[in-house]
Amino acid sequence: MTALTAGFADPVLDAQATFRAVLEAMSRPGRVQRAGAGLRPPGPLNAAAAAVLLSLADADTPLWLDAGAEAEAWLRFHCGAPVVAAAGAAAFVLATRAAPALASLAQGSEEEPQQGATLVLQVAGLEEGAGWRLTGPGIAHEHRLRVAGAPPGFVAAWAANRAAFPCGVDVVLCAGEHLAALPRTVAIAEG
Repeated sequence: MTALTAGFADPVLDAQATFRAVLEAMSRPGRVQRAGAGLRPPGPLNAAAAAVLLSLADADTPLWLDAGAEAEAWLRFHCGAPVVAAAGAAAFVLATRAAPALASLAQGSEEEPQQGATLVLQVAGLEEGAGWRLTGPGIAHEHRLRVAGAPPGFVAAWAANRAAFPCGVDVVLCAGEHLAALPRTVAIAEG
């Protein structure tokens, strides 16, 4: 194993800036935000996904990830989140390869919908203005988001996830230093 690389240059200010970017992305679904500039996490972890987890995960938020031993050690060191063996037991799920099925993740309950997991899903690219048509809270009419590298069948799985509201999973899409959010309230249509 190689030596751990640094986390945020300024842990407080960088975490606050990333938190604001995630909050903006969640409140305006499909709008691309920037996070993780200057971060050099171990591969295959990208900068935006690393920044999201450094900002949101902590010792009280179980984490599942498929990014390998170096990324796991880096995240354990920098955010202290306990790593769990089953994706369904995690508050945060990091998928750098094939994402677990949305239905297999923590869904929350009618009494505690906030217990639904957040999937941090690495994708190849994010681009506003084309692709999926997003509608729902935080979107005036519709917003377009092209997601390169989304898992096969994601739109159908998302429809089932949304139908379970207020339960379900929220997703933060991460590509390089960019992120966009899909809160469970958003509808996605292809084309």
